[in-house]
Amino acid sequence: MGAGKTTAGRQLATELGKTFHDTDHEIERRTGVKISLIFEIEGEAGFRMREKQVVDQLTQLANVVLATGGGAVLDADNRRHLAERGLVVYLHGQPRDLWHRTRHDKSRPLLQGTDPLEKLRSLYQQRDPLYREIADIVIDTARQSARSLLNQLLPQLRERCKLSA
Repeated sequence: MGAGKTTAGRQLATELGKTFHDTDHEIERRTGVKISLIFEIEGEAGFRMREKQVVDQLTQLANVVLATGGGAVLDADNRRHLAERGLVVYLHGQPRDLWHRTRHDKSRPLLQGTDPLEKLRSLYQQRDPLYREIADIVIDTARQSARSLLNQLLPQLRERCKLSA
């Protein structure tokens, strides 16, 4: 959450001439409501069920760059689909850096409690090993711009995929 998946994904898709998809945006498009409202009405379990269906469908598409929601890796089927159907890039960020990026964002339901930094630390402890389990490439986002992140990522992708320059 806050690592820059959507921004970097969009730029990467443009750079590679691929179609960009974001699972959260797709869920919002299909339901006609914001993720925060889905969490409010259906809870996290209801949202995760929708997310699982979208991840399954979007990972079956060709020539796409897919940004998933931060918790997509919690589901074993999602991890399997992501790992088997594509090349997985983990945009790694430390909880404090992610907190700086998200601290004023009211659209993130999991961070609306009393201690968002502690929540980010807890999510990191839970999710980091799962991301590393399926990641083909790990990029540390630190406090760099999306462009600088892309400049690090593109050579690694080209090497792994033998993409043209």
